[in-house]
Amino acid sequence: MTVLIIIFGALTLLAGIVIVINPEVIFGFLRNNLGKLVLHILAVVVRLVIGALLIYQSSVSKFPFVIEIIGWLSIVAAIIMAVMGRRNFNRLMSWALSLSKPYGRVGGILAVAFGGFLIYAFV
Repeated sequence: MTVLIIIFGALTLLAGIVIVINPEVIFGFLRNNLGKLVLHILAVVVRLVIGALLIYQSSVSKFPFVIEIIGWLSIVAAIIMAVMGRRNFNRLMSWALSLSKPYGRVGGILAVAFGGFLIYAFV
């Protein structure tokens, strides 16, 4: 189970690097697929799975309390996204993507830091 968290951390770190280098690769993909139901489902399911894994495996990490809190936040975010519906999810994503020009690279740096933190916490 820990391996899944490390893989998720590595993918988050890699996505962050891509965003810092060329933000349009990720943000363009999200813009092009914004109206698809699979994006909403994936956003909810990934948050639920990662949240459950983080809570379940928090005791084997270097920062058990912090990891557990992140896990619960992930599950709460998944529930909110599931309850908000597709229309509001699309509006939220459109708003977030509108911020990608001025703040996209900052988000990429935060993704690199978060992915690196997850890897460090479980290695």
